[in-house]
Amino acid sequence: MTSADFTTILPEIVLAGYAMAALMAGVYTTKDKLAPTIVWATAGLFVALALWIGAAGAGERSAFGGMFIDDPFARFAKVTILLSAAAVLVMSVDYMQRRDLLRFEYPILITLSVVGMMMMVSAGDLMSLYMGLELQSLALYVLASMRRDSAKSSEAGLKYFVLGALSSGLLLYGASLVYGFAGTTQFSGILSTVQDGVPLGLLFGLVFMLAGLAFKVSAAPFHMWTPDVYEGSPTPVTAFFATAPKVAAMALIARLVQDAFGGVPGQWGQVLAALSVASMFLGAVAAIGQRDIKRLMAYSSIAHMGYALMGLAVGTAGGVQAMLIYMAIYVTMNVGTFAFILSLERDGRPVTDINALNLFAKREPLKALAMLVLLFSLAGVPPMLGFFAKFYVLKAAVDAQMVWLATAGAVASVIGAFYYLRIVYYMYFGTEQDPVESRMAPVQWGMLVAVALIMVLGIVNLFGIEPVAAMAAEALVR
Repeated sequence: MTSADFTTILPEIVLAGYAMAALMAGVYTTKDKLAPTIVWATAGLFVALALWIGAAGAGERSAFGGMFIDDPFARFAKVTILLSAAAVLVMSVDYMQRRDLLRFEYPILITLSVVGMMMMVSAGDLMSLYMGLELQSLALYVLASMRRDSAKSSEAGLKYFVLGALSSGLLLYGASLVYGFAGTTQFSGILSTVQDGVPLGLLFGLVFMLAGLAFKVSAAPFHMWTPDVYEGSPTPVTAFFATAPKVAAMALIARLVQDAFGGVPGQWGQVLAALSVASMFLGAVAAIGQRDIKRLMAYSSIAHMGYALMGLAVGTAGGVQAMLIYMAIYVTMNVGTFAFILSLERDGRPVTDINALNLFAKREPLKALAMLVLLFSLAGVPPMLGFFAKFYVLKAAVDAQMVWLATAGAVASVIGAFYYLRIVYYMYFGTEQDPVESRMAPVQWGMLVAVALIMVLGIVNLFGIEPVAAMAAEALVR
C-alpha cells in the first residue's frame, strides 16, 4: 500500500480503527454501561467524517490499482450515508435504554456496516464490490436479531440471513460469469470488453448481479424479506435499514452499470425499468392492506426504490442526478418518520398499530402536524420536498424518451398516496379507541421538527443540493 493509497482510503481506515478500538473498550471495561457514550462518540465521528469527505473538493483519485475509487459520486453517497446513520444513532438512544436493548455492540455493528457501505460506493472492481457488500450485510444480519428475547426479532435475523445468502450467491455467480467472459474483474476492463458487443454469457452475468443487488434495495420481486424484517427488528434498527443501506446499494448499482457496463445502457436499462415498475406498483398496492406501520414503511420503501431505479434505468447523467437527489430526500423523510414511530407507546410498550393513531391530533397537535407534513412528502404532494424528488426522476424519464415509464410512476404515485393519506385521516378524523402515548426524547422531537421544516422549506435546500448531485452524476457518467 503506497502513501497515496493510504490517503485515499483514510476515512475508511479511521472508521475501521475506531470500530475495533470501541469494541476493545466495550469488552474490557463496563460493557453495556459504556454503550451510550459509544453511541454518541460514533455519531460524532460520522458527522466529522461527513464534513471531512464533503470538503474534499471535486477531484478523482483511485487506490489499489483502480479497486477503490474516490470521486464526487462516491463522496456524495458517503456524506448521505454517514449523516443518516448518525441521525438514526442519536435518536435511538432513549428508545433502546428504556427497553433495555442498548448493548455496546449496537453502535459498533452500525459502524462496521457503514465501513462496508463506504467501500461499496467506491468499488471499482468486482472483488472490492463483494467485500464491501458482505461487510455491510453481515453486520446487518446481527442487528436484525438484536432483541434476543423476541421470537420475531430472531425470525427477522434468520430470514434476512438466509435470503441474504441466496442473494450473495446470485451476485457471486453473476460476477464469475462476468469475469469468465471479460477476463478481468476491473470495471474499466469490463467496460472496454463490452464496447465491441456484449457476449450472451456476460449479459447473463450482469442480470444475475442485478438480481443480487436488487435484493439489497428490496426491489420487487426480490422484496420478500423486507416486511418481516422491518416488523421483527427493533424499531431503531428498522430505521437504519430504511436509510443508509438503501443509499449504499442504490449507489453500488449505479457504479456497476455505469462504470462496468456504461457502453451498453440498452442492455441493462430494460432490466432496471422492469424492476422499477414492479417495485412501484407492488409497494403501492400491497401497502394498502397493512395495519402495522413498520410493515407499511417496508412496502413504502419498496415503492420508493422503484422511483430511484427509474432514474438509473434511463442511463443518462440526468437520471443519475435525479436518483441521488431522490435518495437524499428519501432518507431525510424516513429519519423524521421513524423519529415519530419511535415515540409511540402504550403502558411503556412500543405501539406500531395504525389504528392507535385515531384522533392523535386531538392529543398532540404539533406532532400530528409534523407527521402530516412528512406523510404528504412521502406521498409526493406539492409543495413538499418529496414532490420534487419524484418530479426529478419523472422528468429524467421523459427527457430520455421513456414516457411510458414516467406514466407508470405517476399512476403508482397516485395509488400509493392512499395509504399515506389514510394515516392522516386517522390522526385527524378517526374514532378514538385505545389512545396511544407519544413519549419523545428531545433529540427525537428535534429530528421530527427539523425534517418537517425541511420538507416544507426544502425548495431552498434543493437548489443547494442540485449542483452537487449534478457534479457527482457527471463524474460517474462519462
